[in-house]
Amino acid sequence: MKKDDCIKTPEDIDWIYFWSEKLKQKIDRNKDWDKAAPHFGKSAKRDDYHTRFIQELDLNKEDSVLDLGCGEGSITLPIAKKVKTVTGIDSSKKMLEILNDKCEKMNINNVKTIEMDLNNLNVEKLGKFDIVIASRCLNSIVDIGNVLDNIDKIANKRVYVTLFGPNNWKLEKDFYEKIGKPFNDFPSHDYFFNILISKNIYPNVLNLNIGKSREYSSIEEACESGKWRRELLTDKELKIFYEYINKIMVKNPKTGQYFNPNDKADWVLIWWEK
Repeated sequence: MKKDDCIKTPEDIDWIYFWSEKLKQKIDRNKDWDKAAPHFGKSAKRDDYHTRFIQELDLNKEDSVLDLGCGEGSITLPIAKKVKTVTGIDSSKKMLEILNDKCEKMNINNVKTIEMDLNNLNVEKLGKFDIVIASRCLNSIVDIGNVLDNIDKIANKRVYVTLFGPNNWKLEKDFYEKIGKPFNDFPSHDYFFNILISKNIYPNVLNLNIGKSREYSSIEEACESGKWRRELLTDKELKIFYEYINKIMVKNPKTGQYFNPNDKADWVLIWWEK
């Protein structure tokens, strides 16, 4: 019997099951973050995501914050100026080395880092925090049910999560259609919303409306963007890929930057009060 054979009403849907099954089909969900770390800060600033996200956070000077999947500190460092303490967690040792180096250079002394896989989160290891932030780091978590349970236990006041929005992969989907390959994307934010509802957590949802197209200094830089996962393409597909990028990218005569109007970040913010 298939899982969906038992579904008679919306309440019967096991959203955690369908989330994990969709992720299992996505063979490229994992990434070498140590390898990506040296250039991650630059690529992370191609749009207004960080500004928009931080604008929506309700923080004060007495808050303790747990920043999950903190990377090299694109969110950690700005919010460290707004709160009492920030603890950044990441599975990439290299990312944390870069973050710690930045803290030292910027004389920021209220940031602590922990190397840990997000699947290993629990309140016994970490304790409680006023705010838990999971910025762009939960889309690839297969065991989402347990991770969410632990996040909710750790947070005293609020949890903020961002996930891919429905329009984040327009160019990629178009390219994969051209080469005749199925494009297996991540489970969408509505899966996540319904998982929370099934746990009696009733969240708020907001599309951050980043709006701005991603810009690159050259065609070569656009090709090198990690989001394309070129290592998964054959030589024949790579040739088509380079032709595709050269065809779709437009040069802004005012800035000299290359962009495509359909290449926009699309992120959905989901948050809830404890």
